[in-house]
Amino acid sequence: MADEVQFKTVEVRRDNWSDTRLVEETFSADMLDDQVLIRVKKFALTANNISYCAAGDFLGYWGFFPAEDGYGRVPAMGYGEVVISNHAEINVGELLWGFYPMGNYLLVKAGNVRKGGFNDVSEHRAAYSPLYSGFTRVNNNSGHEPAREDQDLLLRGLYLTSWLVEDFMFENDTFGAETYLITSASSKTSIALGYLTRERGNMKSIGITSEGNRAFCESLGCYDAIISYDELDSLDASQPVVMVDMAGNTSVVRSLHEHFGDRMKFSCKVGATHFDEMDGDTTDLPGATPEFFFAPGQVQKRNEEWGAGEVERRVGSSLRNFQVFSDEWLKVVHGEGPEAITDTFLKVLAGKASPADGFILSME
Repeated sequence: MADEVQFKTVEVRRDNWSDTRLVEETFSADMLDDQVLIRVKKFALTANNISYCAAGDFLGYWGFFPAEDGYGRVPAMGYGEVVISNHAEINVGELLWGFYPMGNYLLVKAGNVRKGGFNDVSEHRAAYSPLYSGFTRVNNNSGHEPAREDQDLLLRGLYLTSWLVEDFMFENDTFGAETYLITSASSKTSIALGYLTRERGNMKSIGITSEGNRAFCESLGCYDAIISYDELDSLDASQPVVMVDMAGNTSVVRSLHEHFGDRMKFSCKVGATHFDEMDGDTTDLPGATPEFFFAPGQVQKRNEEWGAGEVERRVGSSLRNFQVFSDEWLKVVHGEGPEAITDTFLKVLAGKASPADGFILSME
């Protein structure tokens, strides 16, 4: 490594995500004890990243990688390579899976080091669940498939969220409901939930999407029915339902609550693909009060009940099956450089990306 390293990171304005900038910083490569410098090899960009922006203040995503002047660094799942290590147990050349900014380098302080991974224990990460600050040491992971790295980045993080939602619902007997209502049905997180619901086989699922994405959603075969947002009144209001809202569209949430009333048994907010339609109060709705789903809480509960190894085994086995399923419809699109990162982010933000596309990006 050279004596100096040029950091390049794409940031977005926290109150206007379409306002982006490229920040370049010179790092002297002077390392403190236990610090590790990681070169970001590639990362995934999906509608899930827009949800991180939407929940940036509420769930603390902006704090992962602090920025200045009202801008934020959007977390993205990626692979990185250790290029400098000042920790005795972490080697240069190790491949790491975890959250990275949309840039080319990340400096972390390694702690809780174990065979399978470690955590960034930098002061600004202290308040976060280990789920969000952890890095998997890929070299020590026998399940790593190099040929599926892109697919893994696009699907693993969001699949874990959907797996935990479905597990939480099943554990609670789906609150007495018979049917899932899943908004933003074309998003990959929603597809994962539809797939998991179909695999469990104890509930029906209705995917709700735009008319333009109806054919795509129907082609997946993981939902029992697909309706568009202008057909909400056609739903049978006599059936008890649970809603998993991936869209964050307040008017849709209100319409569904008013349509089902007390038969809305649970209302779960997960994503924000319709970020521009989030304004509005959802505290006075009929039926169950909408609430955010906090994935780390369900992970911790299952880790305590089953053991972390068993949770990892169950999720991993299920994810491999989902990856095979995604071979039928997922198209991986690659991009390189700050312009490609910015253009792709704005495309996803505007909802102009094909639901079948999965973007894998790198700064260089």
